[in-house]
Amino acid sequence: MDKLMVFSGNAHPELAKNICQYLKIKLSDALTARFSEGEIRVKINENVRGKDVFVVQPTCPPTNDNLMELLIMIDALRRSSSQRITAVIPFFGYARQDRKDQPRVPITAKLVANLLTTAGAHRILTMDLHAGQIQGFFDIPVDHLFAVGVFIDYFSKLKLKDLVVVSPDVGGIKMARAYAKRLSAGLAIIDKRRISPEQAEVMHILGEVEGRDVLIVDDLIATGSSLIEAVSALKKAKAASIRAAISHGVLSGPAIENVNKCQDLKELIITDSIPFSDHKKHPRIKVLSIADLLGEAIKRIHNEESVSSLFD
Repeated sequence: MDKLMVFSGNAHPELAKNICQYLKIKLSDALTARFSEGEIRVKINENVRGKDVFVVQPTCPPTNDNLMELLIMIDALRRSSSQRITAVIPFFGYARQDRKDQPRVPITAKLVANLLTTAGAHRILTMDLHAGQIQGFFDIPVDHLFAVGVFIDYFSKLKLKDLVVVSPDVGGIKMARAYAKRLSAGLAIIDKRRISPEQAEVMHILGEVEGRDVLIVDDLIATGSSLIEAVSALKKAKAASIRAAISHGVLSGPAIENVNKCQDLKELIITDSIPFSDHKKHPRIKVLSIADLLGEAIKRIHNEESVSSLFD
């Protein structure tokens, strides 16, 4: 492990420290500051020549600042003769624009993939991408982790007897099926129509939820309007209790207010892929750590071991 080094930008240093604690190494030293006019200033304060370097930086809000900081750190490490640079991006920003679904729109997920490769990243480690095909946008190896194991550990302790896993849309069926299989639970799907990028209307619930404990699973929550619509529809369908397990808690705009107002939602469980410091003020929002998952993946990548076996 003497060649392994982990660096962090300003996006989520606490997660990076927890990863290092799992790996039993110290967080490597780098300066990430600003010049007086606002430009990002980076200086690597340790010798990285010939080292296997991992940079922990989710591209969460402020997305542009965190992404640019990551690119500049990768460039600094490449010019310092690092043997290999792996960008550890627990939350991959700009992933929602992964195809041309309307005329004259960009594919930002592909653009970000190109930027990371051009900056000098040799490998990407990420978790619960908004769309699995984003892995194909890279011409470098991508290790795609899943938070399902972290959530399963939590829900197994609750011992819910009559559980049904609900996908909030047709696109999330694969994820919901993985949860249902591991929890030995039923499966249901919400058929919804998207009115705008931030708002959706529930049309039908496909599956039996009456009198059962419901677990909604999804990859990300932004304003929370889609989740609230789903909870309302499930309550009308006479679900006994409703919880949500969502990998990335972006929680932008009125999200916290929406969750607090929705008394039918018993619990919202998210991971710390994005920093959320207010969970003590909001007891119905539970944050689970992915530091051990990322730490184990980093260790396996460094030792040239299988990462996919983590999910067998």
